[in-house]
Amino acid sequence: MPLKLVFMGTPEFSVPCLDALAAAGHEIVAVYAQPPRPAGRGMVDRKSPVHARAEALGYPVLTPKSLKGADEQAAFAALGADAAVVVAYGLLLPRAILEAPKYGCFNVHASALPRWRGAAPIHRAIMAGDDETAVMVMKMEEGLDTGPVCATARVPIGPLVTTADLHDQLAEAGADLIVAAMADLEARRLVAVPQATDGVVYAEKIDKAEARIDFTRDAAAVHNHIRGLSPFPGAWFEAMGPAGTVERIKVLRSEPAIGRGAPGVVLDDDLMIACGSGAIRIVEAQRAGKRPMLGPEFLRGFPLVAGATVNQT
Repeated sequence: MPLKLVFMGTPEFSVPCLDALAAAGHEIVAVYAQPPRPAGRGMVDRKSPVHARAEALGYPVLTPKSLKGADEQAAFAALGADAAVVVAYGLLLPRAILEAPKYGCFNVHASALPRWRGAAPIHRAIMAGDDETAVMVMKMEEGLDTGPVCATARVPIGPLVTTADLHDQLAEAGADLIVAAMADLEARRLVAVPQATDGVVYAEKIDKAEARIDFTRDAAAVHNHIRGLSPFPGAWFEAMGPAGTVERIKVLRSEPAIGRGAPGVVLDDDLMIACGSGAIRIVEAQRAGKRPMLGPEFLRGFPLVAGATVNQT
């Protein structure tokens, strides 16, 4: 028989898992999401992607600010779920929540655990230059992403892949994986294997202060930094704009290039910039208040010519 599930998630990454579980025929008795937040120019409260999708599918949506209270925990337990599926929900689950479903809570996590436990595993894997990651289904416990692993799908990270690209790949792979894991749980053949005790690395939350590009680093590190922060928060540098004022330029895509010079010096008229060793070429960039542009179009409005230096301030 289909499982009776609670789904807990918030961002766009979680939506494919919700859709896949619904298509698999499971009974989703409630969807939990983060409360609506002010967004846009008018700062009007906006429902999260999971909230909006769940309502479109006809599921009841609950948006508590915390699950620590006795009333919230009692309400969760009263749902009588076989299991909870948690995908980037954004709230810590107290023991009472973890133990309420018959078979426990299962998390879809976007890394090759125990590497990159924590908040930003996709960004950090790319920023570190990893050539492979994974999406895993883990049975949750009170530790931060420490639970035993029930299912794994390995995903290569190509040399030009950005966080946006990898996000979408892992979201789709996670949707397939959680459906397979819940089928195994339904058939009572799901096996959870403890994580390795070595190789633990934590994926700290991305701080906007680390988004400024440091061209004194080698080209590989600069390139990984750019693609790991694309599209959010977006790696950036400062340069003198056509109006004679310093502008902040967000770099969305780059590629390694053959060149050398003082760090931050523009080496040609095609957006090659020298690094501590080697160089990178900017493929896609965005000025403040403008849309993203490929290099040639960007240069028509912002002539960053050979010999100029970026990040002088």
